[in-house]
Amino acid sequence: MLVDLLQNTLDGLMLGSAYALLALGFTLIFGVLRRANLAYGPAIMLGAYAATWVHLQFHPGVLVLAAVTIAGATLAGAYVERLCFAPHGRRGAGDAGAIASMVGSFALWMQLEEAATLWLPKHLYGFPPLYDGPPLGLGPLTLRVEYLAMLVCATLVCFGLHRLLNRTRFGLAVRAVVDQADAARLAGINVPRVFMLVFALASALGGLAGYLIVAAHEQVTPMLGMWSTLKGMIAMMLGGLGSLPGAVVGGLALGLIESHSQWLFGPQYRDLIAFLILFALLAVRPSGLWAMLRRSPAPAP
Repeated sequence: MLVDLLQNTLDGLMLGSAYALLALGFTLIFGVLRRANLAYGPAIMLGAYAATWVHLQFHPGVLVLAAVTIAGATLAGAYVERLCFAPHGRRGAGDAGAIASMVGSFALWMQLEEAATLWLPKHLYGFPPLYDGPPLGLGPLTLRVEYLAMLVCATLVCFGLHRLLNRTRFGLAVRAVVDQADAARLAGINVPRVFMLVFALASALGGLAGYLIVAAHEQVTPMLGMWSTLKGMIAMMLGGLGSLPGAVVGGLALGLIESHSQWLFGPQYRDLIAFLILFALLAVRPSGLWAMLRRSPAPAP
């Protein structure tokens, strides 16, 4: 019983690291633009399809496939940004601009998914694994190397984003835009360029997460787009909207919830329990898990 508990906890943390990578991209876009990009997952899916096509044609190594996935997701994300967010997200359009950009991204979701299925018409394609050997043994526990790679990548990405946003001029510009976009514009910051670069960075992070996920599952389907959007958005909401540490906490929490739910109740209840916990958390603590963890106790009288 104890071994099963530890194994499922370990599996949940490893799986949650992939969700954390997805949530980081979502959070970057929402935190800076205050817009929800529903085409985030389909852009990742299109990058994975591009890598699948390259694999079927040329059979390159894993590094080339990773680069193709990231590049494809970044280009698809730039396409979404140009069509949906550039016209509506930068003119102080308020709620009308937010709704227009969100609806537009949903329309592009359908477009990207249709383009992928026309490009590669089969519902399921095999994808080369990141690692083709046995899992690592940790005493009575086992650890898949692919999931370990996800955890390492999530850790490095979190550290890199923290350095980028807090130790560089670009990060200073991003924080200025987040605090007050109009004042940043008056100070000489090219706000549209900051938005575009943030969108590209978020799409690249999504491409990295997408590659690690399809390489771990060794398959790619059109459902990857919807799956990535839902998992990234749920992890972001669990951790707290607009918070990068919250995205990591939310992703790890979602992985733990799914792993233990599947162990205790079966795979058919895994997503249902995750949704119920999310709804309960939003009702009780809409600011998310990260705000709860940071909340200090009240001073003694």
